[in-house]
Amino acid sequence: MTCRAVVIGVGHYLPERVVPNSELESILDTTDEWIRARSGIEQRYFAAEGETTSSMAAAAAREALRSANLVGDDIDAIILATSTADLTFPSAATMVQSAINMTHGFSFDIQAVCAGFVYALSNANALIVSGQAQRILVIGSETFSKIIDPSDRSTYVLFGDGAGALILERQEGHGTSADRGILSVDLHSDGRLRDLLYVDGGVSTQTTGYLRMQGHQVFRHAIEKLADTAVNALTKAKLSSYDVDWIVPHQANIRIIQGTARKLDLPMDKVVVTVQDHGNTSAASIPLALSVGVSRGQIEQGHVLVAEAIGGGLAWGSVVLRW
Repeated sequence: MTCRAVVIGVGHYLPERVVPNSELESILDTTDEWIRARSGIEQRYFAAEGETTSSMAAAAAREALRSANLVGDDIDAIILATSTADLTFPSAATMVQSAINMTHGFSFDIQAVCAGFVYALSNANALIVSGQAQRILVIGSETFSKIIDPSDRSTYVLFGDGAGALILERQEGHGTSADRGILSVDLHSDGRLRDLLYVDGGVSTQTTGYLRMQGHQVFRHAIEKLADTAVNALTKAKLSSYDVDWIVPHQANIRIIQGTARKLDLPMDKVVVTVQDHGNTSAASIPLALSVGVSRGQIEQGHVLVAEAIGGGLAWGSVVLRW
C-alpha cells in the first residue's frame, strides 16, 4: 500500500468590497474594454480597512473545516502560502492556528509568490507521506491591494485580495494513478529572472514597496513554463493530458490560461476559470478556483486535476491530483 495526501475539505473567502473595472476608469487612464481585452478581468475584491491576510485565511479555513466536518484540533499542521503576511513575524499561519482553536501541531508560512500554493501543496504532501502529519490545512491568502501602485495601470488593474483553503488527509492507496490524492509534484525556480516580477521594498529598505512587473516578459515565460511543468508532472504520475478532467491554473491572465491550454492540447471547457471575477489573487488563486469549481459542480470526486502556477522569483510548478 502507498500513502496518499487526499483532499477532504475545501473553502474560500472573499472580502465584501467588489471593485469593478468601471471604478478603476475613474482613477486610471484605462477602460473596462482595455482591461478585459488584455486580462479577461471584470472585477476584483479589495480587503476592508483592518482586514488582513490572516483574518481572510482563517475565514477560508473555517469553510474548509465545515466542509470536512472537522474542528481546529483535528488538524495537525497549517501551511499558509502568502507574500503579504500581516507582520514580518510571527507567521500568519500561527495566527490562523489561534483563530481556529488548533491547540497542538505546528504552523508556518511559505513564500513563492503566485506559485506559493503549489509549493505549499508539495510541502504538505511530503509531510503526510513521511508520516509527520495526518491532516494538514493548506491555505493561500493575499492582500495584494496593499502592494500595488495606484498610479500604474499595467499592474493596478490585475490584482485583488482573497483566500482559499483545502484540507489534506493521509489515506492509503495502491501506488497507481487510480489513487485519490496528490499523484505528483513538479517545482522549479530561476533567480536570474527575479527582476521580471518583484516588489521594490522590504525589511532591508524599511518600506513596503510596490509590485513591479515586466508584463510582456512574464507572459512569454508563463505560457512556456506552465505547459512544460504540467507535462512533467503528468509524466511523473504516469498520465497524459488526455487523462485530465480539469486544469486549475493560477488565475493571472485569461490569455496565459488560454495559451497554456492550447500547448497542452486541451479545450477551454476543461479549464476552471475564475480570473474574470477575482483578478489575480496570487497564492490564493488556485485554492479559490478549486473551491469555486467544487461549488459550481465542475470538480467531482475521482477527477484528475492539474494545478499550475508561476510567480516572482521566477518560481513555478504544478501538482497532479485525483480529487
